[in-house]
Amino acid sequence: MAHDLAALTDQLVAAARKAGADAADAIAVDGTSVSIDVRTGVLEEAQRAEGVDIGLRVLIGQRQACVSASDTSADVIAQMAERAVAMAREAPEDPYIGLADPDQLTDVRDAAGLDLYDDSAEPDPAELEEDARRAEAAALAVEGVSQVQSASAGYGRRRIHLAASNGFSGGYGRSDRSTSCVAISGSGTGMERDYDYDSRIFQGDLRAPEDIGQSAGERAIARVGARRPKTGAYPVLYDERIASSLIGHLVQAINGSMIARGSSWMRGALGEQVLPAHLSLVEDPRRPRTGGSRPFDAEGLATAKRALVDNGVLTGWTLDLATARKLGMQSTANASRGTSAPPSPSVSNLALTQGPKSREELMRDMGTGLLVTSMIGSTINPNTGDYSRGASGYWVENGEIAYPVNEITVAGNLRDMLRGIVPANDARAHLSRVVPSLLVEGLTLAGD
Repeated sequence: MAHDLAALTDQLVAAARKAGADAADAIAVDGTSVSIDVRTGVLEEAQRAEGVDIGLRVLIGQRQACVSASDTSADVIAQMAERAVAMAREAPEDPYIGLADPDQLTDVRDAAGLDLYDDSAEPDPAELEEDARRAEAAALAVEGVSQVQSASAGYGRRRIHLAASNGFSGGYGRSDRSTSCVAISGSGTGMERDYDYDSRIFQGDLRAPEDIGQSAGERAIARVGARRPKTGAYPVLYDERIASSLIGHLVQAINGSMIARGSSWMRGALGEQVLPAHLSLVEDPRRPRTGGSRPFDAEGLATAKRALVDNGVLTGWTLDLATARKLGMQSTANASRGTSAPPSPSVSNLALTQGPKSREELMRDMGTGLLVTSMIGSTINPNTGDYSRGASGYWVENGEIAYPVNEITVAGNLRDMLRGIVPANDARAHLSRVVPSLLVEGLTLAGD
């Protein structure tokens, strides 16, 4: 049975005010998710979840508290409000919290025009199972693939509604459809694995399962015979699949929460060059048909396209209302929240300026070095930007892939790394983070 989420959030806010809150905001989320896993051509696991979750934040003066539940009965909502008010009265004061002023609120109250929801029928579980089976079969058909670790297909949809005592009320829906496959080559200690996947808002945009399975199998075969290269300083080319993680470290460092705490290696860098002068990093939360899009933020402010980095220069932090007040700035409409916590700043869709060359051309320019296709673990000093991560990929000699490598550690300093990146032109435009392969000079590799 579908819930009236707007009515639920209004009921939560009203209950909070009745219980004694000076102000309140509420969120309600309902949805369905289905996941099917296949192994050796047989259904291994099928999961389906559906339900509704509600969250309430109350403010009493400069004190706040959050509560959540999955029961939407009137009695539970009244109890939530009373409990939240009691908790808020005991909470420490925070001079920076508070709802948006009414004149700060956007007039946009839905996601019209953003194409975030596919209203076609939910796929039958048998259809998802068949997609997973086809992906697995395609991977196993690749000569040298010894087994498929997993082949999965999934579907999800959810609706979100926000309301607050300042007059805001708005909501929208999201959907997604996905297929993934993890293939293994070799046997015993010589096993290697790799993967491929695709996730889209609209089912009609999803790549064929055979394409995903074959790609996973071919990637796993290419990793046969992996070994460790010699320790030294070399250029490193981050494959498009994992290049966004490098940009992600920058994004994390300019988050208003980190800056307000004084625990970021980017503190003091506002207005300074942090990327090469010809590169920009642009956030566009209203990009149609993209999973990270949102018509308004979790505090009811209008989202808009902005450059985090403009021609290499850092232009601003990522802020919600509280961190903006603490830093003496204006919110960048980047508040996000779940049902059990207050808003906090986070980015939506990002795009980094692409270069004129392909990944293969950058490899030729690199000469000898490392092409990274997978990373594990992460040691980042939040105050200095010193960087160390486990990696695997391919050793490149004379501009060509020579052999696969694994069990490597890549180290450097993020400030220096980012100021010298060279982008390729291979970013996938449908992803929330459109980041191409990135070449970084002079990193330290720990191998044999």
